[in-house]
Amino acid sequence: MSYPVRGARSVRLLSLLLCAITLTTSCPLPAHAFDESLQPSSSRSTLKAIVGTSPSQDGLYTSRLALYQSIEALTGIPWYRLAAIDQYERTLTVAHPKDRKHAERITGIFITGPIWSGLMNPDSDDQNPRSIEIFSGLGQDGSGDGIADRDNDKDLLYSIASYLGKYGNNEDEFGIAAWEYYHNSRAVQRVQQFAKLYRTYGKLNLNSQAFPLPLSSIYSYRSTWGSRRSWGGYRIHEGTDLFAGYGVPVRSTCYGVVEMKGWNPFGGWRIGIRDLNNRYHYYAHLSGFDKTVHKGDIVTPGQTVGWVGSSGYGKPGTQGKFPPHLHYGIYRDNGWTDWSFDPYPLLRQWEQTERKAQTGKAKGASS
Repeated sequence: MSYPVRGARSVRLLSLLLCAITLTTSCPLPAHAFDESLQPSSSRSTLKAIVGTSPSQDGLYTSRLALYQSIEALTGIPWYRLAAIDQYERTLTVAHPKDRKHAERITGIFITGPIWSGLMNPDSDDQNPRSIEIFSGLGQDGSGDGIADRDNDKDLLYSIASYLGKYGNNEDEFGIAAWEYYHNSRAVQRVQQFAKLYRTYGKLNLNSQAFPLPLSSIYSYRSTWGSRRSWGGYRIHEGTDLFAGYGVPVRSTCYGVVEMKGWNPFGGWRIGIRDLNNRYHYYAHLSGFDKTVHKGDIVTPGQTVGWVGSSGYGKPGTQGKFPPHLHYGIYRDNGWTDWSFDPYPLLRQWEQTERKAQTGKAKGASS
């Protein structure tokens, strides 16, 4: 998207200022158009049927997927990439709820008024597609009603697809488009990870969870988040310790992508997995890894990724400075950094849910 030469610097500075004010990576530079316009009338009526009413929670994934696939049919942009950006935007809203308030809808994409209508547009709430285009805004009319509404699901997704289409359709071009939109390497990594998960499984509902240790094993744990640690300097304990014997399998708690694997002086042999809620699951002090699991691989809930050990607090290979246990931590990405929170309530929830499911299966088998 081009600007007059004399105004290029001021436009860019204004865009950066807006990003700083909102304190969120969802604030794009002017080249990012996320609208949904210029659709054939038949496609518009189909989309209206899909998102014309607020779906129930049970039908939410179905409605979203249908919307993504309809936009894919119109633009050629794979639905799983649209889903990945939408989900990433949704996680940013969780991290920045006050800065990203928007009307209730089934998509999570957030675009500020000035970016949508055009940075030099005197009307930051402009919904006229023609005047928005004049001011190089992102807004387009995707629903066919003559209005470019940044709270309209169809307008938003069609605009995203139109923006992505300007860069091409292969994986590298998708990465470039994401970088030009967010100007944040973390954001690029996230949307690529999410797209990989959606593409692999062909569905949106990938929220199943598992307890990190087999329920049949002998283990114990309590809330230890926030307690003091002194090795390597005073710091808080950013996780929960689950004590178990050497060699007890350590399992992925989620559908996710392996983001980190290797040695850390504090955590020993450790592995980190990113889920679709933009949470980083950290497993430390392992005695070893499953050799079939590599960085960049997709894992599923309950899949073995390593084994309980006592590694860490020293150079690579250091073992035995404390009893064998799994250190499990969980972090949320706020767009710029990860911050830890107490995983104990989630661990208890996953443990109870899995135990109930096993009990139900046992009763069903015996009846």
